[in-house]
Amino acid sequence: MYKDIVIVSAVRTPFGRYCGSLKEYDYFDLGALPMKEVLERVHVPGDQVDEVYWGVGDTSVCKDVYTSVAARQTLLKAGLPPETPSVSIDKACVSAMSAVHYGCRAMVAGEIQTAIGGGATSFSQEPLIVRGLRWKGFRIGDVKMEDPLFALGYKDFNPVSVDTDDVATEYGVSREEQDEWALRSHQNYGQAWEAGRFKEEMMTLEIPQKRGEPVILDIDEQYRKDASMERLAGLPGIYGCKGVTAGNAPGLNDGATAILFMTRSKADKLGLEPLAEIVAMSSIAISPHLMPEGPAYAAMKAVERGGLSLDDINFMEINEAFAAVPLVSTLLMADKDKEKAKALREKTNINGSAISIGHPNTASGARLIMNLMYELRRRGGGYALGAICGGLAQADACLIKV
Repeated sequence: MYKDIVIVSAVRTPFGRYCGSLKEYDYFDLGALPMKEVLERVHVPGDQVDEVYWGVGDTSVCKDVYTSVAARQTLLKAGLPPETPSVSIDKACVSAMSAVHYGCRAMVAGEIQTAIGGGATSFSQEPLIVRGLRWKGFRIGDVKMEDPLFALGYKDFNPVSVDTDDVATEYGVSREEQDEWALRSHQNYGQAWEAGRFKEEMMTLEIPQKRGEPVILDIDEQYRKDASMERLAGLPGIYGCKGVTAGNAPGLNDGATAILFMTRSKADKLGLEPLAEIVAMSSIAISPHLMPEGPAYAAMKAVERGGLSLDDINFMEINEAFAAVPLVSTLLMADKDKEKAKALREKTNINGSAISIGHPNTASGARLIMNLMYELRRRGGGYALGAICGGLAQADACLIKV
């Protein structure tokens, strides 16, 4: 359990659709947007940041593919002093939450007092790859290009969608349940956006156009107002899956997130109001094909570290890497008791999640934390729990208090 580590600012970009409004943003410029904004919101100069921990899953989208030191280039673009140390973290979808976790560890060790944690992803700028030409002596003929986004996952393992489909079947989670959860995600997001619940966390972007006025982006482009069970039911399974479809999975999204957190004594010294306390965090890993189970184990570990029980948690978010993930994880957290799982689900993903918000994967973990934090503040306080899986069945969780 942590003691006196607080969040003082948190912000993100709207999340863009694949090849949508953010498609032309340079990767470092995209990440610099919230990194700069998170400081400006509370008037903290960059020289007060001891370290930056940054989720970076794919450097092929960077101008400098080889050793891009993405965290370093991003913080320089954001205007932080060149003396600021940084770490680029690749734990796939877990990265941005782990970024906060590693900063907390450094604070507990007494090495730093202030950190920025977050991450950025640009699926839209993913290049096609040609392998082997350097040493194969290519002279003539066709060249085969590889799309890293096709059957997204790992070459020596199943696509993550296939493993998720298998685990969902094992837990008795039907295609219809997954579609119902996906529709619920869009409906919850729509209600939350109309109520202005994302205004505190989401910065509005003015996106210059080659012709005409700038485009104003103040909503996550993955959201589907016209989602329905009929539309979802009409979609085929992907990569041979029976239950997992493009409709009950997240999109390939662009976006960036940043959280400014520090020791309470540092916040007091700077005259900053803590927005939330980080009570406990956890990182776990399980068998690589069991990814949907990961958030459950991480969540239960964080709750135990915080000295609480699930009954103490006001609400949760389990990232919708697929609809099957929160459905499987809540069943596991409820010892497969369907009634208990139903009760857990009622307080889970109340503002939607990755299916409706989008999933720029190495940025998402920090988004969970900030959305839960702002929701707790709207409701007068309490405890909230976020959990996310990724990277061959790793998972992180974060327990916060307002």
